[in-house]
Amino acid sequence: MVDTENTAGTPGTSPANGRRKAVQPSLLDRGEPLSEITFVVVDLETTGVAADSAQITEIGAIKVRGGEILGEFATLVNPGEPIDARITMLTGISDDMVASAPRIAEVLPAFLEFAAGTVLVAHNAPFDVGFLKAAADRCGYAWPKPRVVDTVVLARRLVDRDEVPNKRLGTLARYFRATVSPNHRALADARATVDVLHALFERLGGHGVHTYEELAEFGRQVPPELRAKRKLAERVPDSPGVYIFRDADDQPLYVGTSINMASRVRSYFTAGETRRQMREMVRRTFRIETVECAHGLEAEVRELRMIAAHKPPFNRRSKHPEGAVWLKLTSEPYPRLSVVHRLSEKDSHWLGPFSSRGSAEATAQAIVEAVPLRQCTPRLSLRTLSPACALAELGKCPAPCRHEISADAYGELVTTVAETMTGDPDGVVRPLLDRIGALADMERFEDAAVVRERLAAFLRAAIRTQRLAGLTRIGELTAARRAADRGWDIAVVRHGRLVSAAHSAPGVSPMPSIEAALATAETVVGTLPAAYAAETEKILNWLEHPDTRLVHTSDGWSSPARGAARHRPLLAKAEETPALLGKVGDRRNRR
Repeated sequence: MVDTENTAGTPGTSPANGRRKAVQPSLLDRGEPLSEITFVVVDLETTGVAADSAQITEIGAIKVRGGEILGEFATLVNPGEPIDARITMLTGISDDMVASAPRIAEVLPAFLEFAAGTVLVAHNAPFDVGFLKAAADRCGYAWPKPRVVDTVVLARRLVDRDEVPNKRLGTLARYFRATVSPNHRALADARATVDVLHALFERLGGHGVHTYEELAEFGRQVPPELRAKRKLAERVPDSPGVYIFRDADDQPLYVGTSINMASRVRSYFTAGETRRQMREMVRRTFRIETVECAHGLEAEVRELRMIAAHKPPFNRRSKHPEGAVWLKLTSEPYPRLSVVHRLSEKDSHWLGPFSSRGSAEATAQAIVEAVPLRQCTPRLSLRTLSPACALAELGKCPAPCRHEISADAYGELVTTVAETMTGDPDGVVRPLLDRIGALADMERFEDAAVVRERLAAFLRAAIRTQRLAGLTRIGELTAARRAADRGWDIAVVRHGRLVSAAHSAPGVSPMPSIEAALATAETVVGTLPAAYAAETEKILNWLEHPDTRLVHTSDGWSSPARGAARHRPLLAKAEETPALLGKVGDRRNRR
């Protein structure tokens, strides 16, 4: 066995720094350059063609990086069985030659160490890799699942039929004038494959393939119409921002965002994009517009706003935020709960927004089951009696319409509901839990499940509302987060709306950038939430990240000490129990 390696010529991999426009992008953003990858080109000789029944008789491998040979690995292997005469005639490897050779159990660990952390290359890779994996399984070694490049697949994509009659290794080696002719011996064939690989890599540049990620996609089958449109992505910058696919009439088809637009946009033109709708979108695309942003948060916010404004046909989410509804306490002598599409400056207690009216109504049912507010819609008078509704006659309403409850007593009910919205939700949670327990004791499991679903709807709404309110009540908040390039990403927020964004370069004080962001920030009028909830939640996720630092806030950023958030475990339990309640009920019913 021969194993030689030139370690002096193997520089370590050092990922590039993060990026802000002129800063070098990271490998995670752009992909791993082919010139910086260490490849191990391997070839095997075997006793047959089936990996589950034949054995390896020879391994030859070459380690290369950036066109330079770093080491070689070559050994005969005793297969532990006679070699067929036809195999000997083909390879020249006889029983006598392998009699004193090591068995595969001795050879495989050395080869795996030689190839560790590299990309395997082979001509007809499934054959060679299949034998190596089968040998590992038989010997009890864990297969490392390396990345694999098949020169046959590359040749089919890069070499036309009028150039070569077939894609056999010998044919390609002759065509590319390889320095070694393959002869069915492992090391010689591996050396020939190295020359073929380098010749194929020279052709890859003309197809815009420079990284392993691009190479992996290039090897897959991509519809011609998608590949032809890949040129649309050529001028997309590799910076954070929003990209818009537009059709021939310049109408937006799809809006997306990425911290590296170039990498993300290119992915739509590869075999990795298998979504039928996205492929149809690309087919209809005439041009791609981009909006560069200071950082990822600004890009995410701009994406939401553009989708809401243009409603592109191929975007499925966030297209109709204006359709959200709120559940509020009305402002009248005997307040009630009302589902509305818009809040006013006079509204002081509400839950929401809800994505559907049904969710809002389920939350309202949870509240009135715990706190008996009136459910009728007429405006009631403190002086004049009104006709009673069916709920009052059934004793399920305190009947303020008939003045059967005083204004002060009814006001206490309203105060309880208001507190559950802005602070401690136990005024609703405890009665509903008691109700669920009572119904379960009576084996009314279906009724208990209905109450549980209402409780879950209420908790979801209260937790979300209070979390959003903690930020939307703040007139102005400035924060910064360390960026990948060691600079600072800066955000200015007013009443839950991102009003300015900036990036401060590394090595300098961020204060001038912060002052400039404040000076150019958008003006927000009023004190209501100034943005759709989805935008405010994006901002909250960014602010709550451990690396984010608060620079300035005009008001305290806080949440209620006994707020709804402390009931998250209860909400999780309530969301997990419907199937369980149903099963218990079914068992009881069968008895």
